[in-house]
Amino acid sequence: MNNKTSVFFLTPLFFLQPVLTYAQSATTPGTAAASSSSQDGSLIVIKKRSGVSELDTPAAVSVVSGQDLRSNTAQVNLSESLGSVPGLQIQNRQNYAQDLQLSVRGFGSRSMYGVRGVRVYVDGIPATMPDGQGQTSNIDINSIDKVEVLRGPYSALYGNASGGVVNIDTETGSQPTTLTAGTYYGSFGSWRNSVKASGATGNGTHAGDVNYTISGSRFTTRGFRDQSGTQKNLGNGKLGVRIDDVSTLTLMFNSVSVDANDPGGLTKSEWESNPRQSPRGDMYNTRKSLDQTQVGLRYQRDMSEKDQLTLTTWHGERHTTQYQSIPVSVQQNPAYPGGVIVLERKYSGVDTHWKHDDQIGSVPFSLTGGLDYETMTERRQGFQNYVIDNGTTELGEKGDLRRNEKNVMWNLDPYLQTTWNLTPKWTLDAGMRYSTVSFDSTDYYVTPGNGDDSGSKRYHKLLPMGSLNYALTEAWNVYFSAGRGFETPTINELSYRSISGNETGLNLGLKPSTSDTFELGSKTRVGYGLFTAALFQTNTDNELVVADSSNGRSVYKNAGKTRRRGLEMSFDQQFAENWQMKMAWTLLDATYRNETCDDDGSCTPAGNRLPGVARNMGYASLAYAPEAGWHAGAEIRYMSSIQADDENDAKAPAYTVTSLNSGYRFNWDKWSLDTFARVDNLFDKEYVGSVIVNEGNGRYYEPAPGRNYGVGATLTYTFQ
Repeated sequence: MNNKTSVFFLTPLFFLQPVLTYAQSATTPGTAAASSSSQDGSLIVIKKRSGVSELDTPAAVSVVSGQDLRSNTAQVNLSESLGSVPGLQIQNRQNYAQDLQLSVRGFGSRSMYGVRGVRVYVDGIPATMPDGQGQTSNIDINSIDKVEVLRGPYSALYGNASGGVVNIDTETGSQPTTLTAGTYYGSFGSWRNSVKASGATGNGTHAGDVNYTISGSRFTTRGFRDQSGTQKNLGNGKLGVRIDDVSTLTLMFNSVSVDANDPGGLTKSEWESNPRQSPRGDMYNTRKSLDQTQVGLRYQRDMSEKDQLTLTTWHGERHTTQYQSIPVSVQQNPAYPGGVIVLERKYSGVDTHWKHDDQIGSVPFSLTGGLDYETMTERRQGFQNYVIDNGTTELGEKGDLRRNEKNVMWNLDPYLQTTWNLTPKWTLDAGMRYSTVSFDSTDYYVTPGNGDDSGSKRYHKLLPMGSLNYALTEAWNVYFSAGRGFETPTINELSYRSISGNETGLNLGLKPSTSDTFELGSKTRVGYGLFTAALFQTNTDNELVVADSSNGRSVYKNAGKTRRRGLEMSFDQQFAENWQMKMAWTLLDATYRNETCDDDGSCTPAGNRLPGVARNMGYASLAYAPEAGWHAGAEIRYMSSIQADDENDAKAPAYTVTSLNSGYRFNWDKWSLDTFARVDNLFDKEYVGSVIVNEGNGRYYEPAPGRNYGVGATLTYTFQ
């Protein structure tokens, strides 16, 4: 069955759900359909109406609890536990210098490092900068309450680079006070130790009531590959105060420090001969260090019974130094910016929105309007990655200055969203956002052969969306939604006009990509679980893609028209009291719709697959998890082949991996101890975990480890 046929052949699955509905019409909703509206940092689409659940939300959204993220896992990467989310392709590069590779329905797949094309939020504070580049290194799994993953047209309401949205809410402290200490030891000398304290005075309803959650962790590993050792320290805190009967104030703090070696990519022959090697990493001692600290403040006030004001503001600083494997001969070009990157970033923002609930006649409605302003100032310097001492060239050392610039980015986005409960069965949602994104670069390194590269660029786009939801029964909803999104180039994507460095200055010819998405979805509550399905199509103009990537730099281009279409299905079911099953499948056909040619005359034919995107992803897990005693689980993940370049002549092969875990939970009065052991890649499959898209030297492949093991324990004391 070809891909196009698969989509339409599976469409009837939408209409088979009544059979499931009748089986559970009298059943109480379970945890999979629990309300997602209780946390202040939740996505607006979920929290806009009191009591709205994942079932009732007219969008493709998945919610994963923090407890599921921490259950029998290393608690180091989000990739460990988000496989059950359809449409989300999240892969561990085995390279902590470059962060996870994360994409939603193919958006973000081109990222060389960090997260592009997908908006990431933690407690309402964006982990994505105004230009659309984000990171996940500051996310503390130890204190997560839940993760929401939003896909499809609703994502457009979050502005630039919102091909999808990943929103993390951390825990809000409550009574009784608890202290938790955890540890994990795994293959490749991996250690994770963590502590957490949470609690509250009062129940949060009286003036002076306080809640708090404080968490810290340290992770070290020598890494699966050569030159991949890492150490990471992470702290997260949230302090809430009830000011009076109608207002609350929440202080949020986060700090992360990472020192990571960078093993880089491998050619196919290198991967096949020795997937653990890092020839360029060893030669140049490639590595990255980063330190980031941020603080945020959220104020909420009930202005009346129908009106609520929320104001969130934040400020952070991020310092990064990265050593790359750039040949000395390449850096001798006076226009080349060197092989050591030093970044000093300061970012801040404020998001203010007003929510009004009312009704006209017998029709209830809600209206949310707001203004989002974010800014980032970056001082970027480049240095040679070598020094010459007594005629000897020493690689991997910071040398002479080769780049010095100041970049300023900001966005200013007013937005409006409304919901109308037209009848007990019909609900209409609509919204729009007018996004303005500005870039300004001032070059302070002007020398013979390296001219003034200063420049500026500004983008504007109106982003509308709408959704119509129909409740066939109390347990079965169908919806149709449509929306327009856009994505500007990031400052890194604007930085270079050519790989050689012969063309200097910002690549100001790049245009933002625009996307029109249509989605038909269905959600059915089945017993204590939820079955969801979504058919979608996204047409994109001026898709931003990698034109070439080598010698530590990537040059981007607009590739004309692309199309993403497919089907997502998920099933989350709790049964027999202590058993839970999760299943997810994604079919994604992502292709170029027209021929795209480079200046050198090479062309990408229409119909080629977008690189970095798997056509099929599958996931299934089964867990036995009583409150005490033995517990166990198993999961299986499938990923189809992934093209590594636009020409589709290099790819990472498909793979299937299996994991097992088991443990025992002891409960004694105020104490509990949860122990576990796990094995990943049970059958020792050799596979590529992620690819570096369009890497100019053919070093596309980032190998994943074979069979590996881990053991862990969590000790909790409850003050009662």
